[in-house]
Amino acid sequence: MLFIDFYNTVLNTSFTYNTLPFPITSMHVKKGTSLTAYGQVEDSLYFMNKGIVEMTIKSYMTEKIIDFFFESEMFCGYTSFLDQLPTDVQITTLMDSDIEVLKRKDLMPVYEYSLEANKFGRICTEHGYIRKSNREKNLLTKTAEERYSELFQSHSQYISHIPVNKIAKYLGIHPESLSRIRKKINS
Repeated sequence: MLFIDFYNTVLNTSFTYNTLPFPITSMHVKKGTSLTAYGQVEDSLYFMNKGIVEMTIKSYMTEKIIDFFFESEMFCGYTSFLDQLPTDVQITTLMDSDIEVLKRKDLMPVYEYSLEANKFGRICTEHGYIRKSNREKNLLTKTAEERYSELFQSHSQYISHIPVNKIAKYLGIHPESLSRIRKKINS
């Protein structure tokens, strides 16, 4: 899915790239590229056409994985994007990725006159909130095995591209525990 398809699906419209109220650029990004670095002020919204990114945050002892983003998902260091303060997260590609980019400087003025852009921003914010809320609830109420099973069911085509230690970090467990969970699920 391309950004234009996503935009039109969300709004039930029929825009083309030429009629969007803001420009979108495409880029191919190599595995291991930092799209948003710690301390950077987020200036872009990203849409994943193909690939995977991880969002990490530094804790007092280690780096933790907040989330993974996959095909047909929007992502960015959203708090920094909104408040324009340095971000405390980092977004890095886990495989070669095709991404579309919407710059903040191009989006914010459009909010002044485009009802569609406003509605799109609101809906994306709502979806981001629901995603974050569900992640928090899952961490508090589900076992690591249940969370892994859900990740595997929803994104099985990508799991092989994510190193085991990163999946374990995301689940908040040791790689050895993940190996036992995977063995149990596969048997």
